[in-house]
Amino acid sequence: MAKQGNLSINSENIFPIIKKWLYSDHDIFLRELVSNGCDAITKLKKLDMMGEYTLPDDYKAKIEVRVNPDLKTIAIVDNGLGMDEAEVEEYINQIAFSGAQDFLAKYKDKTNEDQIIGHFGLGFYSSFMVADRVSIDTLSWKPGA
Repeated sequence: MAKQGNLSINSENIFPIIKKWLYSDHDIFLRELVSNGCDAITKLKKLDMMGEYTLPDDYKAKIEVRVNPDLKTIAIVDNGLGMDEAEVEEYINQIAFSGAQDFLAKYKDKTNEDQIIGHFGLGFYSSFMVADRVSIDTLSWKPGA
């Protein structure tokens, strides 16, 4: 089922972070998207270990980076846990950073640019630095989702 959503951003809090850390290195988007795939796989394996999900016997964790120069597209594909509609709404369509500026002030001397991004879940949004259009095709591990 295809679904479109709107991105809800509290721009007063997020744009200083994006300007300072995300836009400083445009190559970071690829690392961040692959990292998200790694996280999805790790979470699915954790569900299996806890008995909440059973991995298929032939499961092999994988992340593919598919580049199509003709279409000028890059796709990062993983076989991790995926998201259901509510999770996309919560984790992708909304960004709220009420404590972001306080965090930056508190930890500015203890973190470098590469470490800061993961603290706010901004990795996915780095894709907007290099893309005219970003799409997420996701299938949750949850039955019936």
